[in-house]
Amino acid sequence: MSERKVLTKYYPPDFDPSAIGRTPKHLRKQGPKVITVRLMAPFPMKCTNCGEYIYRGRKFNARKQNLEEKYLNIPIYRFFIRCTRCSGEITFRTDPKNMDYECERGAKRNFEPWRDAKDGKYNETQEETLDRLEREENTEQEQLERDKMAELEEKMQDSKREMAVADALDEIRTRNARIARNEQKGDDVALDLVHNEVDEARLQAEKEDEEAARKAFRTETGERVKRIVEDHEAPSPSMPPPSASFTTARVKKTKKNNPLGIKKKPSLV
Repeated sequence: MSERKVLTKYYPPDFDPSAIGRTPKHLRKQGPKVITVRLMAPFPMKCTNCGEYIYRGRKFNARKQNLEEKYLNIPIYRFFIRCTRCSGEITFRTDPKNMDYECERGAKRNFEPWRDAKDGKYNETQEETLDRLEREENTEQEQLERDKMAELEEKMQDSKREMAVADALDEIRTRNARIARNEQKGDDVALDLVHNEVDEARLQAEKEDEEAARKAFRTETGERVKRIVEDHEAPSPSMPPPSASFTTARVKKTKKNNPLGIKKKPSLV
């Protein structure tokens, strides 16, 4: 027990390391680096050995291997998992070109209908990808230029519309002012006409009254009628006119000093 816990061990002078059958770790041939990781199944698959279905997102203790090949300086990794039913080895790798995973052996990827529409992009080469990206970029630039032109045209249309509205408002204000002036002039003219008609009617009435009076004081032959003063209507010259200072005599009443009606006896002295 104590020998197991020591930090150094005794090597005899005649010790020969070559006599040990196991190759030391620093002398072994190093292959691709493999590490154990915890991951989930990136896609639904079916085991080709036993037919077991593995759903997407199922967790596994997988071995991760770094490959020498790269895509646009992006490293590619290979993963090894075991089937949950038959423990068959299943291998899949990353696919940075299509931003997906690629099943290599041990299983078959299930059918996914949304991937069929993108098959044309999956099978394109690097040059085709660059051409497609360039076309998309040019299309975006053209769309931006069209948007800027459309925005500029819209601003011009808005400015023209505002100018037209301002001109229409000025025309309406001018027309309303002219109508108001004409109405005021028309009212003044109407008042003048009414006053003139009233004056003419008054003058006509006065002329008719004068004509009626002339006809009333003339005879049929055209002579003027004179007023005859009779004798009994003439005032008498012997009677003087009443004086304006004529007043009636007032009767003075004696004041009673005994309002209670008590009779005062005569004095005996």
